[in-house]
Amino acid sequence: MDSFTSLTSFVRTAETLSFVQAAQTLGISASAVGKNVARLEKKLGVRLFNRSTRSVSLTAEGATLLARCQSILEQLREAEAELTTAVSHPTGTLRVSFPVIGYRLMLPLLPAFTQRYPGIDLDLDFSDRLVNVIDEGFDVAIRSGEIGDSRLTAKTLGHFRFVLCASPAYLQAYGEPRTPHDLPSHKCILFRFPSTGLIQAWDLNAYRVTGEFSALSLLTLNNIEAMVGAALSGLGICYVPDFVVREALKQGQLIQILPGYCDRRSHFSALWPASRYLSPRIRCFIDFLSEHWQ
Repeated sequence: MDSFTSLTSFVRTAETLSFVQAAQTLGISASAVGKNVARLEKKLGVRLFNRSTRSVSLTAEGATLLARCQSILEQLREAEAELTTAVSHPTGTLRVSFPVIGYRLMLPLLPAFTQRYPGIDLDLDFSDRLVNVIDEGFDVAIRSGEIGDSRLTAKTLGHFRFVLCASPAYLQAYGEPRTPHDLPSHKCILFRFPSTGLIQAWDLNAYRVTGEFSALSLLTLNNIEAMVGAALSGLGICYVPDFVVREALKQGQLIQILPGYCDRRSHFSALWPASRYLSPRIRCFIDFLSEHWQ
């Protein structure tokens, strides 16, 4: 940094042939400019200016250095301009990992995002596999629940809750449970986490359904879309995030049951490698999701 300051002082003095004018341009004192130039001369072992009480002129060595420095400073100005443009008009490929079900939330937002940021090429990976964001080269990952990787920075995007639901045909055939204690006499559709093989528990106030739950019959799947499809087909009761079945509930294809017992809530977060500075394309993507995620 000291070398850059000295070079800047030298260039401004050489362009104006005045320590005073150089100081005014740089916003520092004339003595500070003189000391910066003297420090540079001492480091290079050459005299850069011919000084007199009335004038300042470049030496041959000073003229050679000026030509080099002006080119370097011009390149720095161009680089700064490019970075400024990149912030307002980000470009490049952005790799994002979503859970499979994330397409329900992300796809409706894609038209607005691509219209606002046409220079960003999205590479979206929808998988319930717990990816390693850093080692696998992802820029951002969208995940639900708590995150334990200290190498990642997280920002909450939005909350959701879990609901129990079944099809009208299923409820007509088997009746509707009135309390969680009625569930053992029903067919239940459970979710197995692909990354761990564990069964997702149903948290129903003080009542909890786990992998050891005894029911009339159990259907275990590792895909939430398949669970919803099974419930729509009348195969049993499923426990899923509310946004997954919102339209099916609205259209009467599924019916929510035991609503007073479903108190579990969770949230989605955007995760990215911890860094002091964010690339413009990552920043605009996270800001966009924060603005539009529902």
